[in-house]
Amino acid sequence: MDQKVTFKKPSVTIKGDGNSRRVGFELEFSGLTLDETVDTVQSSLGGNLGVNNAAEQLIHVASMGDFNVEIDWDFLKRTAKASNHSEKDDEWIKQLSKVASALVPVEVVCPPIPITSLNLLEPMVSRLRRAGAVGTEESLIAAYGVHINTEIPNLDAETLFAYLRSFSLLQWWLVEAHHVNTSRKISPYIDLYPESYVKLLASQTSPTMDKIFDDYLEYNASRNRALDLLPLLAEIDKQRVFNKVDDPKIKSRPAFHYRLPNCNIEHRDWSLAQSWNIWWVVEQLAQRPDDLEELSSAFLDAGQPLIGVIRNKWVKYLDQWLKDHELV
Repeated sequence: MDQKVTFKKPSVTIKGDGNSRRVGFELEFSGLTLDETVDTVQSSLGGNLGVNNAAEQLIHVASMGDFNVEIDWDFLKRTAKASNHSEKDDEWIKQLSKVASALVPVEVVCPPIPITSLNLLEPMVSRLRRAGAVGTEESLIAAYGVHINTEIPNLDAETLFAYLRSFSLLQWWLVEAHHVNTSRKISPYIDLYPESYVKLLASQTSPTMDKIFDDYLEYNASRNRALDLLPLLAEIDKQRVFNKVDDPKIKSRPAFHYRLPNCNIEHRDWSLAQSWNIWWVVEQLAQRPDDLEELSSAFLDAGQPLIGVIRNKWVKYLDQWLKDHELV
């Protein structure tokens, strides 16, 4: 029987508009074809099929929303959408889809659900595991992971700055806490913020939204970040983001796009809660302005001429600090 891990509840579960904060997960894995994945998701959650082609299928679950199951290969998606549905084309695309499922991950993109109801996804994860899904450790090159898209409590500069500071000060510790797979560490997909940007954040007090935009886009003009802020910034000012990063894959949404966790779905002792509970530390620290100030000062003080902050020493310091402050 799969082990259950409880999702930790953050201190802020309601947005400024009075609605519940929501979280969406994206899981990347192999071991199952597109059709097998769809069947498994449906058998665990129910729902009705919507969009249906050889690269993407949508499952509408009335109580939760739309789950998109896709083969994460742009060429196949474009080809499937452009198909004229002739018998010859459909057969060729189906064969291409089967080959692709062995080489690129299948991705389940979950709808955003209330932050207090994340346990509703666990039956799906358990069923996918039993069906044969395998994650990060299966591929040396694909860097499969879990993405967590958590709605920001308020779309204002103060809130955004607090989360940026919280993540950036913790980012080295987070890599160790997640036991990020070596192939994912060396891939460009989850690059960390440069130390110079972390120092800039640590030295600031109450920057304006314009300043947050300017600094982020100067240091992080790429989707390839462990905490990709471009979708959230595009929600605030899409044109400003696209003037700097012209990438059609950037989708506006009022949520953080956190890409650091592995997807160890094949392990019986793994659950989405484990990934969430590490992100939870970022959530909690962001709500503690005095602690953010203390850690920011400590980070700046830890810098040494020419070599900057020594990573392993900072992680060790954080380990003890987080224990002392009951955040782990």
